[in-house]
Amino acid sequence: MKLEEFKTALKNLSQIAFELPNGQLVPKHFHVTEVGKVTKDFIDCGGVLRKERVVNFQLWEADDYDHRLNPDKLLNIITIAENVLHISNDEIEVEYQGETIGKYGLEIKGNNFVLTSKVTDCLAKDNCGIAEPAKTENAANACTPGSGCC
Repeated sequence: MKLEEFKTALKNLSQIAFELPNGQLVPKHFHVTEVGKVTKDFIDCGGVLRKERVVNFQLWEADDYDHRLNPDKLLNIITIAENVLHISNDEIEVEYQGETIGKYGLEIKGNNFVLTSKVTDCLAKDNCGIAEPAKTENAANACTPGSGCC
């Protein structure tokens, strides 16, 4: 989910709820302790220079169980971050601590913002000898034995 989509959804809510990939909700007394811009410059395994930029939200729980972050306050925080940090309409990445700090994508489902699992991937498969999965016209036969995709 990109920042503008998040802000639009936020304007239509009376309360904020984040849902973990397992379906559990982040406790209602969470804080958004950071709204930032994260830029990553790197070389992939094929030797190509790449740049990745995301808008970062960090969710945190404290012992102040009466705390509730309302949509207007979060929109104000985002506006300050956009102006001071020159944040663009980039994808949102959410940090949330379980056993360790996890990084998640974000989608909306009903009135909840759902933290989605992220995965790693090789960005230079053609240089590493990794074949792309075969694409077929008929989705029903896309993964039949011998098709090379399973």
